[in-house]
Amino acid sequence: MKTSDLDYELPEELIAQTPIEPRDAARLLVLDRSTRALAHRRFRELGDAACLRTGDVLVLNDTRVLPARLFATKLPTGGRVEVLLLKQLDPVTWEAVVGGSGVRVGTWLRIVPRESGAAGDIQATVTASRDLGVRVLRFDRPIDLELDRLGNVPLPPYIHAPLGDPERYQTIYARAPGSAAAPTAGLHFTPELMQSLRDRGVDLAFVELRVGLDTFRPIDEEDVEQHRIHTEYCRVSAEAAQHIERARHAGGRVIAVGTTTVRALESAASVGLPISAFEGDTNLFITPGFEFRMVDAMITNFHLPRSTLLALVFAFAGRERVLQAYREAVVERYRFFSFGDAMLVL
Repeated sequence: MKTSDLDYELPEELIAQTPIEPRDAARLLVLDRSTRALAHRRFRELGDAACLRTGDVLVLNDTRVLPARLFATKLPTGGRVEVLLLKQLDPVTWEAVVGGSGVRVGTWLRIVPRESGAAGDIQATVTASRDLGVRVLRFDRPIDLELDRLGNVPLPPYIHAPLGDPERYQTIYARAPGSAAAPTAGLHFTPELMQSLRDRGVDLAFVELRVGLDTFRPIDEEDVEQHRIHTEYCRVSAEAAQHIERARHAGGRVIAVGTTTVRALESAASVGLPISAFEGDTNLFITPGFEFRMVDAMITNFHLPRSTLLALVFAFAGRERVLQAYREAVVERYRFFSFGDAMLVL
């Protein structure tokens, strides 16, 4: 597949800059893969029979976004540097993307607190340089417990408006800290909606996939399959696997909330079926031609052109069907990307 096949036209004013209130007021474009029919709904209507059915299981990624965007200065020159923490390797060592000139192995950085005196004087040294601009930083003390005071929520680069409440870039069920970005398909859920789904007989299961660098990184290669995807930690617990298999055996559908959940489930399914507990790193890159073994339907936001996320949706629903839906969404003035509206692909 050519990367140019992942292009589409999008007016810039349709890129959502702020989250909608309330969360479940977002619009929902329902795409039926078998009939190619499109229906326009609101996310709060997700529990209607035309969307979900009794016996279905909704699988959600309960990762929590770290305040992983740090500002720093190089020592002793004072040059400004921006750090995006990606993965903790041990109590004081992290993989990170470091933006700034001349940040080589051996460079010392001083972390600039978000508020004066908030976290004291924390320093880090660059101990290794890896592919795709990733550096390994070793801090002079553990910083994970200080990130709430030290770091900032790492909003995607296409969001230019300030975020008044950092919790609006978290799902309401976020539990396991470790992600550099939110699993944004889940941002539309409210406690009331989740309870109403349970009341209608829709089961809920939670998995974890820690969202990493590829959420922000476009595909630059001419051929999609040449793109290298970073590994990300994911976990499907024994309890989640039991919920999923119970639904499957009873004839219910497995509905993944977000592309990250799709990757977690299909990574677990690659080990074998029936699905069982799974934990570890995954670099599963889903492109057209992939054989889905676990996911029957998915909820997802509208994704950037030339992104791995859009390639996954093409693989699930077909390029032409998805592009037809995107054209319809543009005409109907849907809101796109992280704070935008959602699709349900059946």
